[in-house]
Amino acid sequence: MKKLGLIVNPIAGMGGRVGLKGSDGREILERARALGAQPEALARVVRALESVVPIRDLVEIITYPYDMGEQEALACGLSPKIIGSVRPGETTADDTRKAAKEMEALGIDLILFAGGDGTARDIFTAVGDKVPVLGIPTGVKMHSAVYATSPRNAGELARLFLDEKSLDIRLTEGEVMDIDEASFRKNQLTARLYGYLKIPFKKRLIQCPKDGSCAGEQEALNAIAADVINNMERGCLYIIGTGTTTRAIMEKLELPNTLLGVDAVYDRRLAGTDLNESRLLEMIRGRKAKIVVSIIGRQGYIFGRGNQQISARVIKGVGGENIIVIATMEKILTLGGDPLLVDTGEIEVDQMLTGYATVVTGLGEKTVLKVES
Repeated sequence: MKKLGLIVNPIAGMGGRVGLKGSDGREILERARALGAQPEALARVVRALESVVPIRDLVEIITYPYDMGEQEALACGLSPKIIGSVRPGETTADDTRKAAKEMEALGIDLILFAGGDGTARDIFTAVGDKVPVLGIPTGVKMHSAVYATSPRNAGELARLFLDEKSLDIRLTEGEVMDIDEASFRKNQLTARLYGYLKIPFKKRLIQCPKDGSCAGEQEALNAIAADVINNMERGCLYIIGTGTTTRAIMEKLELPNTLLGVDAVYDRRLAGTDLNESRLLEMIRGRKAKIVVSIIGRQGYIFGRGNQQISARVIKGVGGENIIVIATMEKILTLGGDPLLVDTGEIEVDQMLTGYATVVTGLGEKTVLKVES
C-alpha cells in the first residue's frame, strides 16, 4: 500500500478574515481569536480528503492526533494510523516539523499538509526535498508554488499521484517563499526564497508562485485607476482590495491606502481603512456596494489569496454583478492563457463567481477572461 502522510496546521488562515494578514506567533493568534476568528483548516482539509476516499483501500493514511489530521480524516470516514503526540488546541510549528520528520522515517510516499507559507517553511526545514509534498491552501499568504489551486484539487492531485494507474503525474520543484509578517502589517512587503520542495505537478492543479508588478507599469495603472474613478457612482460604497494595482485608485483619489489591506471609498472620500470581514459586513448592510479587486500575477487569483477579509459572506452581500476586476495587460500575460481563479472557501460562492469576468485593463479598455474555482 502507498503511504499518505497528513499534517494539518489547525490555526492556519485564522488571521485572514479579521484583517491580521497572517497567524504567525502566539500574540497574533490571540488577537485573531479576540477578534472572533474561527479555525479555517478543518473544512478545507475535509474537502481535500474527499477526493482521496475513492482509493482508501490502496492507501494507508498516517497522521498526527486531534486537529493535526486525525479529526479531519475521521470526518471523511477514513481510518488513519495515528503517530506522535500533541496537546489539543496548543499545537506549534515544532509539532509540524516533528510530524514531517517522523513521516519521512516511516517511508511516506507523499506528505499532504494544510497551512500557509509558514507551514511550508516548517515542512521544508524538516525534510527538504527528501519526500514529495503537496499543500492544501488554508493560510492567508500563499506565495509558495507548493500549493494546489484549491483544497479539492489538492485531494485530486494526491489521488492521481498515489494511484499507480495514473501515469501523467511528474515530480518537480516548487518554490518555498515567505514574507516577514511584522513588516507586512506595516505595509511593507519583504519576500524571501527559502528553498524548494519536491511536489507532484499537473497543470492547473498547482498554483504558480506570485509575481509582483513589472517595472514601467505606472502609466497603465494610472489609466486603470482613471477608468474606475470615472465610473464611480454616487451613493455607492467601493471596497478596494489589496495590492499595487488597486493602490493606484487610492493615489489618484489622493486618499491614504493600506497596500496589503482592504479600504473603502464612498463618494470619493475615505470611508474605512484596513477593514476586516466583520467591519465590511457592517458597512454593506442596507447599502449598495461594489468590490474592486486585482489579479495576482502568474497565479491568477482574484479571491482567496491575501484578501480573505473580502470573504464569501461579503461577496454574497455585495453580489457577483458588483465586482470590478482590474489588471494591466502585462499581468494578464503572465497567466499564459490560464483562467482567473477563486477560492473563497464556500463552494456556492465559488460557483457563483465562475464563468467569465470583464477585466478593466485601461481607460475605456476591457477584456473578458474565464474564471474557474
